[in-house]
Amino acid sequence: MPNKTALTRWFFVFVSLIIVSLILWNTYQFFNQLKENERNKMKIWAAAFEEFQQVDLTNKDWNSKLTLSVLQSNTTTPMILHTLKEDKYDVNNLDSLVLKDPARRDRLITQFSSEYKPIEIMYKEEVLQVIYYGNSPIINKIKYYPAALIVIILLFFLAVYFFFRTSKSAEQNKLWAGMAKETAHQIGTPLSSLVGWTEILKSEKVNPEYITEMEKDVQRLKTITERFSNVGSKPKLETQNLVDVTRNAYEYLKARSSKLIEFELKVPKDPLLVPLNPQLYGWTIENLVKNGIDAMRGQGKITIEIIADHKKAHVHVTDTGKGLAKKHFKKIFMPGYTTKKRGWGLGLSLSKRIIEDYHKGKIQVLRSVKFEGTTMEISLPKASL
Repeated sequence: MPNKTALTRWFFVFVSLIIVSLILWNTYQFFNQLKENERNKMKIWAAAFEEFQQVDLTNKDWNSKLTLSVLQSNTTTPMILHTLKEDKYDVNNLDSLVLKDPARRDRLITQFSSEYKPIEIMYKEEVLQVIYYGNSPIINKIKYYPAALIVIILLFFLAVYFFFRTSKSAEQNKLWAGMAKETAHQIGTPLSSLVGWTEILKSEKVNPEYITEMEKDVQRLKTITERFSNVGSKPKLETQNLVDVTRNAYEYLKARSSKLIEFELKVPKDPLLVPLNPQLYGWTIENLVKNGIDAMRGQGKITIEIIADHKKAHVHVTDTGKGLAKKHFKKIFMPGYTTKKRGWGLGLSLSKRIIEDYHKGKIQVLRSVKFEGTTMEISLPKASL
């Protein structure tokens, strides 16, 4: 059964839709009423004009005040008067230059005819003149009001949506940061104990190779602890040789991966300096390599290549796995999204945050072919010399 929050959200959406529908309906009715009033006004004007055309101006008994008042009152409705017998055109509430441009005049006549049915002025069952008229300026403004209203409402809903989304994202970030720091704290206690036991074993007659391997793993745990400690806080970036840092991550992963995985490293001979946090960058490389190994189901080839251009350094991590559909290129970086049966779908999300938020770089799927493999690209700005 839906919870109260979901029901409240849908109720708010339903009520909002009803309100918007009522506003649009009333606006439509108001617009039609204005057009009807405009047509009635023009009928009265046409009748006055017809009377004025037929009256004997020398007749002293004719009272012209009402007719002239009606003719002079229309100062907003644009119109074109076509006298059929002389094939003559006159305009009212329009630029007189329209009469000098037949093409423009004909376009206006077509437009006016689509807005209102032309009014014919008759005399003895003969059409003497035709009046073409269009919307007054105020009707033209109201005509676009519903569209403007819809845009405003959409912008309002977008603003509310992004506000709640940003608030939720901020809360999630605080939660993940808190969990990461607590994890680092919990690892710290047994890690200190392991360091002590390692020192004790050195004094015993234990194979030094065993102790060396233990020290490597202890150092690895220290690195992991430092990584989790940095989540949620702005890490310190230092100018580092990207080639050396990448090689260190490559060698560590190669030594601890299955023999069924073939590794290849392609890096420039010269140093490549970038602002970098080695621990977090190494974490990103590890995530990309592990995802590649999962995609290959534990057997295939991983290639790490560094390419540099004028402004940026690009790190490519390529696997020979099952590949990705193009529609998943952006989804894989969303928190919680995963194609694996196990896992929380956080590795690439964290990698994106590390590269784009902390290092001001970019991480993306460069290319992927089904059943051939995927290449992930990390782009980092070079250090300014």
